[in-house]
Amino acid sequence: MTTIQASAKHPKGLMTLFFSEMWERFCYYGMRTLLTLFLVKSLMMGDSEASLIYGAYTGLVYAAPILGGSLADKFLGYRYAVMLGAVLMAIGEFLILGESKEMLYIGMGALIIGNGYFKANISTIVGKLYKDNDPRRDSGFTIFYIGINIGALLATTVVAYVGETYGLPMDLD
Repeated sequence: MTTIQASAKHPKGLMTLFFSEMWERFCYYGMRTLLTLFLVKSLMMGDSEASLIYGAYTGLVYAAPILGGSLADKFLGYRYAVMLGAVLMAIGEFLILGESKEMLYIGMGALIIGNGYFKANISTIVGKLYKDNDPRRDSGFTIFYIGINIGALLATTVVAYVGETYGLPMDLD
């Protein structure tokens, strides 16, 4: 192996982080798509009520990393925060499968909190894979962000189609 080939290799943890973030984004954007369909078609909400719930959910998902990052810095550490976030998001995904509006909201809460821990800290771990001034760092982040984009692309194309085509509306009275 030449010196150029050896220097171009990235730390092995990068692929784990790549796929973790890719599937998290697939889950997040897929859930957002299905949430809209579910609120309007299954719960028979009007556009304004569904938009309010959708907007609150997405706003809280993007605000939660402020708290998740702060708690990781002070108490948990990045790795434990990411693992806790992943577990909470998985629990949230299962809770939203419950057959009540309340379970949907509890599941959404778990997803929001989990995302706050996960999203705020996984990018930091990518940066910590590399030593200061490592020339591979920029390309490592590029690879990581490709995972984000692949997950978002698959979610917005595949999940919407599958949800609309094969999804069954639930009666949640």
